[in-house]
Amino acid sequence: MHWFLPRYTFSYAQKLTLLATIPLIFAVAAIAVLVALQARALAEREIFTLETQLIDAKKAELRNYVTQARNGFYFIYGNAAPDDDLAKESVAQILSAMIYGEEGQFFVYDYDGTQLVSPRQTDRINVNWSGETDSEGTPVVDELIRIARDGAGYHSYLWPKTETGQEARMITYVTSFPSWRWAVGTGVFIDDVLGSIATARADVERRVQRTFVHIGGITLVALLIVFGTGMLINLRERRLADAKLKKLAQRVFDAQEEERGRVARELHDGISQILVGVRYALENARRKLERGDASADEPLGKGIGSLSEAITEVRRISRDLRPGVLDDLGLGPALKTLTEEFEARTGIICEFHTVVFRNRLDNEAKIALYRIAQEALTNIERHAGATRIEVKLRGHRRGATLRISDNGRGLGDNRSAASAGLGLRNMQERMEQLRGTLEIQATKGSGTTIEATVPLSHMLPPESTDQPKEAAE
Repeated sequence: MHWFLPRYTFSYAQKLTLLATIPLIFAVAAIAVLVALQARALAEREIFTLETQLIDAKKAELRNYVTQARNGFYFIYGNAAPDDDLAKESVAQILSAMIYGEEGQFFVYDYDGTQLVSPRQTDRINVNWSGETDSEGTPVVDELIRIARDGAGYHSYLWPKTETGQEARMITYVTSFPSWRWAVGTGVFIDDVLGSIATARADVERRVQRTFVHIGGITLVALLIVFGTGMLINLRERRLADAKLKKLAQRVFDAQEEERGRVARELHDGISQILVGVRYALENARRKLERGDASADEPLGKGIGSLSEAITEVRRISRDLRPGVLDDLGLGPALKTLTEEFEARTGIICEFHTVVFRNRLDNEAKIALYRIAQEALTNIERHAGATRIEVKLRGHRRGATLRISDNGRGLGDNRSAASAGLGLRNMQERMEQLRGTLEIQATKGSGTTIEATVPLSHMLPPESTDQPKEAAE
């Protein structure tokens, strides 16, 4: 399944941009959804309130129509007997004449379901419509009769318009003439109300869509700003990185030149002069041999001695460049040899202490700590004016620590490796490469202490056989 995964590797700047944009996109999307839901909920409440108000107004209008109609012929109904057909016919005629608007009319059903009054749909008169339903299956006539029997009330259903025959939503108010067993009422179509509600809902959707467009535009602008800012930061970081890389390269070149100069001086001041002396001694011996002088052995002996001294000096320079004991026996013996030779050369008393610990340092850590010790001893020799040096190497739970202390004049004040010379900066960079720490404690007149600690990640387990076992690690 690994071949399904993308093989593209993101740069640091791209990761930073994604880290900034993805939460922004999710946040904006959540805000947009929340705003849309809140807007729709608020609009629905407003639309529901508007619909309720409009429907209530229609209901009040219908009730007023029925009340006014009833008041108009109540004197007839109130004085008539239940079987007074003449009074019934007179009231039916009055109701048939009471039409209003384009669709408004009054209707009368008896309790059996027969329609007695229908001025706009005369074909329905004297026909029993019990059980009639609309296209949605809602009972019409039976429900109107039931409401009338209960006193009065409203009913909503679909009903065809007289002019077009198209069904539309109607609200009806019906009341009863109980002594005649009549259900009397009138209705009004509310398609204008439903149209207003539909228009309001469409307006809400348009506003929500505009809100999404605005939020999307704002999000796009924000993403462009984040992208532009990320590009600027990336360019700035690249410039800084390039500048730091140039400085680092220059410092590497300076260090190389310094090391080459040191080796050249040692070769010129040491080995070269010794070899010149050897050549002079050999030439002197050759001239004496040509003359048959018996004292030719003396210059030959001096030449041989000088040659041995040159060989020793070459070994010393080679050991300074890369001590073989560091690879053969480990860091402990290499530091011990370094301090002993330093004491023999400078006369400064050196005390070396180490504790055998189970884990061993990897090659990078050994070289780094050895170079730090070399640099520290060189600085002490050149600048400290010390008479005693103490070097300690120990392992612990956090890794390994090299501590070098002297009783010299100190640095004058506490200062970090970043503000010191090239040697101290090299120490600091070596520790940074190993993710270790370098601490310098220096007080004027009280000496200097340098403590370098490498983390536990640079310790090899005892069972590893990659390198020879080290006696002092």
